[in-house]
Amino acid sequence: MAAVLPDPFYYLENFRQVLDWVGARHADLLDDQEHGLIARIEALPRPAQALLVRMVMRKGELFRQGKLVYAEIGDVASLLPLLATQELIDTTPVLSPPELFSQLRKDELLPLFGKKAEGAFKSSARKEDMLALLAERYPDARPLAQWRPGFEDTVCRLLHADVYDRLRLLYFGNLHQDWSEFVLTDLGLLKYEPVEIPADARAFQARADVDDYLQLHELRTRLDAGEAPLQVLADIPGECAKAHFANAWLEERRSRLLFHIGQQLEREKEWSVALAAYQASSWPEARLRAIRVLEQDAQPAQALELAMTVLQSAPREEERQQLARVLPRLRRKLGLSNAPAETLLAPERCDLVLDFDEGISVEMQVRDHLHADAAPVFYVENALINSLFGLLCWPAIFAPVPGAFFHAFHYGPVDLHSPGFHSRREAPFAQCLGLLDSDAYHGAILSTWRAKHGTQSPFVFWDWLNEDLLMMALACIPATHLKALFTRLLADIKNNRSGFPDLIRFWPAEERYLMLEVKGPGDRLQDNQVRWLDYCIRHGIPVAVSHVTWAGALVHPEPPAMPSGNDA
Repeated sequence: MAAVLPDPFYYLENFRQVLDWVGARHADLLDDQEHGLIARIEALPRPAQALLVRMVMRKGELFRQGKLVYAEIGDVASLLPLLATQELIDTTPVLSPPELFSQLRKDELLPLFGKKAEGAFKSSARKEDMLALLAERYPDARPLAQWRPGFEDTVCRLLHADVYDRLRLLYFGNLHQDWSEFVLTDLGLLKYEPVEIPADARAFQARADVDDYLQLHELRTRLDAGEAPLQVLADIPGECAKAHFANAWLEERRSRLLFHIGQQLEREKEWSVALAAYQASSWPEARLRAIRVLEQDAQPAQALELAMTVLQSAPREEERQQLARVLPRLRRKLGLSNAPAETLLAPERCDLVLDFDEGISVEMQVRDHLHADAAPVFYVENALINSLFGLLCWPAIFAPVPGAFFHAFHYGPVDLHSPGFHSRREAPFAQCLGLLDSDAYHGAILSTWRAKHGTQSPFVFWDWLNEDLLMMALACIPATHLKALFTRLLADIKNNRSGFPDLIRFWPAEERYLMLEVKGPGDRLQDNQVRWLDYCIRHGIPVAVSHVTWAGALVHPEPPAMPSGNDA
């Protein structure tokens, strides 16, 4: 059972912890106004601090006084003027029509339209329709007292929301984590691995880095909200320059944003601008998309030239795989002969005819069909091999590498997907993988399973596993196979954490197993699945693909064969 928080002001203590942490490690990244804001907050009496923090930790910037009811705080009405005097809130904010509608109920909005409109709206109108009409009639923002004279409640606006976001960013190093991390951890709903964090460890080294991060975040928010990609592109720092930030972490974020803009421009068939966005991005998939754009824009010669450049630059696995498809197509368009292509090894097939059941997935149907007491089948997909790797290599993954951890709520090291992740931990990884050379790995995996159960990890799927499954896997999967699987996973964590077969079947009495990918009618193997299957076959790891057709179907189409280098 989750713990109950004993201190009713727990959220205030959490907020103070962030202020203390930021003050100790990031004081030089705050300006005088931000230091002054923190000083004003710390000088407030405890109830006023608590009320302010309640608003900071809630969604949005507008709050109705009538909904600010907290037993531990007491009389909210007496505290609001104090917060206003300290310029922490605005008790008479001007409200745009959308803001007004966000705070008032439908029945509270009806008087705005007069008696005639009120009658028409009561039963039929949606709030969205009412807002459109009001915004057309009264587009200007105004205080609530002017919108609704004599209204029984008031609305206040939290000021300096951007500063609170900056403080949260300085603490977490990102904006997707928020204040709930503290509460969920205190309640025992989340557990994080304790890692020694040096006093000088921090996410940002310069104020400009924080400003740049916030700008990139704002641009991505605009793009996701549907703003025209060309408008967002125009505001990107450096725009279509190949690189802009000296900070590698920020440049990676900029490159990813350029890549997503290129994707949207590609969908809109804005070929030349999409190409410029891709060429300015160092995001891994950008080079292949640039080739695709050139081909779509009827420039096969330029596409082939770029494809050959990528092929000669030690491309990643997925790049080689996609180039093996695009190069023959481009050569045919240009009237050129094809070069010999690498042939991928085809896995064993296991064709099944099953009764269709719309209430259960095809993977679960195959699992249930094949399951036997002497040969149990489990649906594991990416969970099992990732978890075994995470349990064995826990000490290496959470090694206190400088710059990898800088607060207490890390799901994993911040450089997990960076090219140097393995090299910066080469010794501890070698030690962990070395356990596979003897039976010591059994004890290490089970010991971590018991000691760390439920602790956040980028690899371990706690909800998918139980000790019986782990014991069966350790008994049936040879250490040589685990080492081969873990070696490939570690070589490219970002791309190789997925693509594992759906099912695994064990024969405990014979200490053997089979990994089985399931494909329903019309399904094709995905690229990352093809790469894993090919790798497993080459390393003697038993894999197969089960192609399912439904009993009674009029047509049972032949499933597509394993893609090869000549596949167009």
